[in-house]
Amino acid sequence: MTKAVGAPLPRREDPTLLKGAGRYTADIRLDNPLHIAFLRSPVAAGRIRSIDASEALAAPGVAAVLTGADLPPNPPPDLLPVLEIEATLPFPMLARDRVTAVGEPVAAILADSPARAADAVDLVMLEIDEAELPEPRRIARKRWQAGDAARAFAAAAHVVEVETVHPRVAPSPMEPRGVAIRYDAETEGVTIFHSTQTPHRTKSDVTRILQLDPDRVRVVAPDVGGGFGMKGFAYPEEVFAVWAALHLRRDVRWIATRSEEFLSAAHGRGLTSRGRLALDADGRFLGLEARIEAPLGNWATGTALMPAYNAARILPSGYVIPALDIAAEAHAHPLPSVGIYRGAGRPEANVIIERLIEEAAAATGLDPVEIRKRNLLPAEAMPHDTATGNRLDSGDYAAALDAFSAAADLDSLRARRDAIRAGGGIAGLGVAFYVDPSAHGWEYARVTLNADGTAHIATGATQQGHGRLTAFSQIASDALGIPIEAISLEAGDTGSVKEGIGAVGSRATAIGGSALMEACAKAKALVEGGAPLPVTAESKYEVAGQAWAFGAYAALVQIDPETGVARLLRAHAHDDTGVMVNPVQVEGQIRGGFAQAVGETMLEAIVLDGDGQLLTGSFMDYAMPRAGDIPWLTLSHSETPSPMNPLGAKGVGEAATTGAPAALINAITDAFRPTGKAPPQMPFSPSRIWAALNG
Repeated sequence: MTKAVGAPLPRREDPTLLKGAGRYTADIRLDNPLHIAFLRSPVAAGRIRSIDASEALAAPGVAAVLTGADLPPNPPPDLLPVLEIEATLPFPMLARDRVTAVGEPVAAILADSPARAADAVDLVMLEIDEAELPEPRRIARKRWQAGDAARAFAAAAHVVEVETVHPRVAPSPMEPRGVAIRYDAETEGVTIFHSTQTPHRTKSDVTRILQLDPDRVRVVAPDVGGGFGMKGFAYPEEVFAVWAALHLRRDVRWIATRSEEFLSAAHGRGLTSRGRLALDADGRFLGLEARIEAPLGNWATGTALMPAYNAARILPSGYVIPALDIAAEAHAHPLPSVGIYRGAGRPEANVIIERLIEEAAAATGLDPVEIRKRNLLPAEAMPHDTATGNRLDSGDYAAALDAFSAAADLDSLRARRDAIRAGGGIAGLGVAFYVDPSAHGWEYARVTLNADGTAHIATGATQQGHGRLTAFSQIASDALGIPIEAISLEAGDTGSVKEGIGAVGSRATAIGGSALMEACAKAKALVEGGAPLPVTAESKYEVAGQAWAFGAYAALVQIDPETGVARLLRAHAHDDTGVMVNPVQVEGQIRGGFAQAVGETMLEAIVLDGDGQLLTGSFMDYAMPRAGDIPWLTLSHSETPSPMNPLGAKGVGEAATTGAPAALINAITDAFRPTGKAPPQMPFSPSRIWAALNG
């Protein structure tokens, strides 16, 4: 039988989804459900004076109006302690005495239709004594030091420094947040249909926050229309919906509106990074200093510290830098929450180091690719333990840069840039190297071999449009020696898959696929040993360490000085994501990640004014990338198997969002350099570019 892993097969999921036959949270059938609409705070800080819900309660179809006073006290989710935690943030399902951000839920209306619930929101009279916005408060921090950074900077022939402010962005999956809860009167339990990347985490969060017996809670993730990290945890509104179903003994549904997503779904990015790089006269790196400041907003998810942690610990990337002084801090603000978003600190880390290197190339007169090659870890140094606690597993970084330079045809891109400049135009070429960690921890898999030659696989790795059925079928087909079409997949149900992590951190194929391989091997061994069919085997596989993808990106940009419009002319991606299970899916992930990188770099920004009011509350105000904004992206790749898992795979889901932003920023910076003007901070909108060019 032809080997399935590595074959560019079409996705098995697509026929169902393209025909509109998917089943999303809003499609779940419930028994006479109550629909929830939230009254949200119109101010960012203040004391709740009164809530008068009498008119709302009298409205047609309204079954209940609930406030924070109706709810029991609850603990927050466990905060993953990747930084040193100094304080915690509350997790109110509904605000109690005070409001702490615009959009915080204050009251919930439950009615027999979404329209009636929404109409009744306008009938609730809310009085708040508005207060001054509190100052940001530090929640966690961590510092990494190696060598003598002060001495390295004192001895340096060149010192360059940069500051980068990453705008807050709205993750904007096609399907907004949603939860449908089926109440079981016999067991007094609930089945929670949740648009989530992590159903097992939802179960643990809900049972902890509401102090429930886990046996009363089952979580099912049906088809999920995208997540990008922002659906990797349970939100206050969703936990409230579970409490309401149990309290009222009724089926309950809440589907967020797009306006609610802009206002109350966790934003991404928002970090500020400052860095300095010391070099000797030959362009060798001597020391790196970096300071990372990350916003958390008014409440924190369990993974809220990951962006700050990743933005710091991934430094110094794949480079040899003898002395380091790196610190990260996370702060609470009276603003909407900030959480993990595709990359979760990886793009920020890569931007700070690659921006510094681009400035170093300009300061020394060295070619941008040459100065990188001069300082990259050599292949013989792998695996390499960094001063920030990472083990870079494998790869020849310099060879990858050579392959990238040839595939991107950097010489012709430089010639095109120079020709535009010679004609009086403004153009820039940016390059960036990157490393990207993935596949940390464990995952669960179960395989059942049937007498009719079919196999059923179950995995704790959920799907949100990834094509998990296709990739896992390819892995199981090779492991079991049966056709792909004979394999079915079950995922996203805590009732039938006893444990799992889910889809976060580009981990599912490398770890979940490895767990599947191990379970398949066990099942096959049982059959070969004479066990009668059907036979079931399972595996909980934990990787030895993270798998690190790497590569490089290039972007050519031209700026119209009259309008400030920056047009991307060409872009190239070179990625080493280890063994590719399905090249078609790898390409899709790279192209999708690149589109999001263009969005956050060139267009997207959540804007909040000095009073914490949201000014970008719809797609009329918030610029998303369209087809015309994305240049033709050419691709090349290498395949260095990771020794950290039996598949040899590395995560690809966040590779482009990690590598591309730095190249795009460097292209804009390169375009500005001949003008003598400083480029603006992101996003590089026409108005910002025009203002920067014109002082």
